[in-house]
Amino acid sequence: MEYCRSLSSVIQAEELLSSYPVIKENFNYLLEAIEDISDHYILSHDRDARYGHKTKSTAFFGYKTHIALTEERIITAAVVTSGEKNDGKQMPQLLEENKNNGIDVDNVIADTAYCNKRNLEVCKTGDIRLVSRLHPNLSGTHDPNDGFTFNKDAGMFVCPAGHMSYKRNRHGKKIKNSNQYYAYYFDVKKCINCIRKKGCYKEGCKTKSYNVSIKTPEQEKQILFQKTIYFRIRNKGTRLKPRMQKSNSVLDIIRLVIMALKEWKCKVP
Repeated sequence: MEYCRSLSSVIQAEELLSSYPVIKENFNYLLEAIEDISDHYILSHDRDARYGHKTKSTAFFGYKTHIALTEERIITAAVVTSGEKNDGKQMPQLLEENKNNGIDVDNVIADTAYCNKRNLEVCKTGDIRLVSRLHPNLSGTHDPNDGFTFNKDAGMFVCPAGHMSYKRNRHGKKIKNSNQYYAYYFDVKKCINCIRKKGCYKEGCKTKSYNVSIKTPEQEKQILFQKTIYFRIRNKGTRLKPRMQKSNSVLDIIRLVIMALKEWKCKVP
């Protein structure tokens, strides 16, 4: 423990060293491990847990709980995934669980991570209004099945292997019938040694980028909906984030209690 604390102090003192993506990810895991051990928790060796990102520089190791709740903060559905899973892709399953629980949904109020093409189609089929603003990084023409997902908190894309891009550049000219696009750049050193590089990284390339169109015609209806008075009232009138955070904090406490009981070999009902 003393060595780990000394190592963390050295890394924190060297700004250039701590900014390197590989070191940053492992450094965040080291800090979490030190904190867990200091609080008398046993470090998790769960093989199903994965790294997730809340910001560009902050990672966590474990799971995500995706929840649906009413405006009265009553939880109506929940989906648990590993940490690297995209938030928006869980919405169809949450809607299905609501249906199975006898909940009629006519409006979905969510952040930009949920406003993607698939969710718009699901809401259209179910006659549901999706009160969620289009994010320019999510409204592009990238293939949703290629494994690349957008992390809205970090503002970066994550590759199928779980590595996050480290910078973004905007390209193209503002022409009426032509879309500009964002190029997200990945660490080539990771790509060279990646076990999933086949079909993703071309040998010998000095850079690896993932391009996303900023705007497509498919989202035009949603753009018009965003301009309506109804959308503005529903979008601004509900303090969604604080409510979600409070509900998530309750679930976090429950998960910690269950984990502690399991580690102590107690029976969990």
